[in-house]
Amino acid sequence: MTATATEPLPAFPIIGSIVPDPRRPGSVRLLVQGRPLLTVSRDVVDGEKLSPGMVLTSALYQRLCQAADLEAGYRTALRFIERRPFAARDLTRRLVLKGHPPEAAAAAVERAREAGWINDEEFTRHYIATRAARGRGPVRLRRDLAALGVDRALVDRIMTEVLGAGGEEGPDVAELARKRLTQLEGGKLPRPVLRRRLRAFLARRGFMGGEASAAVTSVLGPRA
Repeated sequence: MTATATEPLPAFPIIGSIVPDPRRPGSVRLLVQGRPLLTVSRDVVDGEKLSPGMVLTSALYQRLCQAADLEAGYRTALRFIERRPFAARDLTRRLVLKGHPPEAAAAAVERAREAGWINDEEFTRHYIATRAARGRGPVRLRRDLAALGVDRALVDRIMTEVLGAGGEEGPDVAELARKRLTQLEGGKLPRPVLRRRLRAFLARRGFMGGEASAAVTSVLGPRA
């Protein structure tokens, strides 16, 4: 059980015991009348000099509730990070969607950043390299990273480092179009339909304008 700052003070606000949380190393449970009241970090216990028999005043209880919110947000953040990397703003947003207070979510992500679990630069470099290898172009990559809350200047710098100033180290647009054409040709589609579908395919991957038009023209060949 984790109380929040909006919950009323218990009827008997006296700490009965302080025990390690078996599921969360580094965290402890504060028990009142034998029941868990709050889960906070060991640092909070030491900082507040908590001990069994201590009365939880209103001010102390509010501070502990805020600390419990932060601890819960941090543990949720670690569970997210265990599955895959995250950008800081995207992880903060996901914690809020999970029900953590915005202030606790932001503090939890900052704590994860200080611990080295969150690094937007490393995340962005890995994201661009892996998605470009799967055929995503610069426009799509920039759009996706913006949606994840990554700073635009950081994206521009990493894009140049990974793909080159003109994106020349990114995916071969003509090769992407050629592979897609092979998939579409089985349907015996008219040339205008093939052209439209190839352009739409490339646009979804972030390739538009003259680059996409030239690629489509090269794979379709001259008009009959």
